[in-house]
Amino acid sequence: MRMIVKMMVAAAALLALTVGLIASGEVSAEHAIGDDPADFSNISWMMVCTVLVMIMSPGIALFYGGMLRKQSMTATMTQTMIAMAVMGIMWVLVGFSFAFASGNDVIGGFDYVLLHNIGFDTIGMTNDTIPDMEFMLFQMTFAMLTGAIVLGSCAERMRFPVVVAFLAVWSILVYAPMAHMVWGGGLMDNLPFGLSTLDFAGGTVVHICAGASGLALVAFLGRRSEKVSIRSHSVPMTFIGFLLLWMGWMGFNGGSGLAADGTAINALSTSVIASLFGMAAWAVVQYLQAGRVGALGLIAGAVAGLVAITPGAGYVSASDSIIIGAIGGAVCYYGVILMRRSGFDDALDVMGIHGIGGIWGAIATGIFAYADLGGLIGSGDWHLLAGQIVAVLITLAFCFAVSYVIIWVISKLMKGSRVSESEEMVGQDLVEHGEPAYVMRGG
Repeated sequence: MRMIVKMMVAAAALLALTVGLIASGEVSAEHAIGDDPADFSNISWMMVCTVLVMIMSPGIALFYGGMLRKQSMTATMTQTMIAMAVMGIMWVLVGFSFAFASGNDVIGGFDYVLLHNIGFDTIGMTNDTIPDMEFMLFQMTFAMLTGAIVLGSCAERMRFPVVVAFLAVWSILVYAPMAHMVWGGGLMDNLPFGLSTLDFAGGTVVHICAGASGLALVAFLGRRSEKVSIRSHSVPMTFIGFLLLWMGWMGFNGGSGLAADGTAINALSTSVIASLFGMAAWAVVQYLQAGRVGALGLIAGAVAGLVAITPGAGYVSASDSIIIGAIGGAVCYYGVILMRRSGFDDALDVMGIHGIGGIWGAIATGIFAYADLGGLIGSGDWHLLAGQIVAVLITLAFCFAVSYVIIWVISKLMKGSRVSESEEMVGQDLVEHGEPAYVMRGG
């Protein structure tokens, strides 16, 4: 308790210092929104996409919770909600600025701290048709979702106060730098030897980053007790969560072009097609390997296809998305098996699906991107493909290493980073939250 109070005092002091550093002034940008009808169609589209992506985080709670024991349902919902809160708050305070303000190759500066210089009626940061504040809010939903995905890897193990502390630090030292390096004019835009990179909607920033960060948590915290059942307690709940994710992904990928135009249509088309072929490929492989196909397998295959297409959703053709999605489904099936055989207890296959699928998707973008973007097949140029591979390696190394250091340091400051075996068997719903998700008979 004393540690939490100290952290709150330190946060208040940091906030006060930050406010003192900000010069007062009116919100400014290159110019205000004009009367072009395209402005308002883009604004409306991005508002819809923002809501769709925000729906994905509650969807994750149901998606993950259904795949765990019934004793972990409340804990999963609670951790998802606190991920939204912590990631969102840190995004407003400093995260957005560190991601998109001018800075060095790794992290941005302080220009947008506390959303200074970010207005609802000004533009200039993106494509000159949507307000800067709308762009900020859209990107905030990405940060929330990524934090929630990471926690799926170490489900049923990490104490709630440690979850809060980890997310607060991770949002600033891992997520914001990744967003800056890829989308904020950082390292990925300044690779040597003429190498280039593309990430339409978060293959590296969201999926590979989440997979590598989750793997670091699993490596540090260790496996769950062998006495704990790992069977899904509610497949229908997982299915409902998946439907929310699937629907939200249309905003996730469809809105990443920041306009209601042909690129958005292309992104929506490739996303749907890739998810369908990812589902089919997973089903085929699972049937050949296990002799049966389950609902959870079909769901996992669709998610794998969505992850795989995310880096190139607006950069590849619909026909190429068939290949990307199908290979994504098959690759992630074996990726999940590999993770389980490796000894890592990646509870909800974050690395196996998001990490492996993101890696394939990033590489596939270098292969299949339109010719004018430098795709290998269309242009014969290898610089984009090589750049994509370099980006994957940088993301894996950076996110794993920094995440591991963060959880290691926190474990030294906050005693007991994971629940005990006896607490694990009872479940975090009761042990940490005192709120069972289901009322037992006679209760």
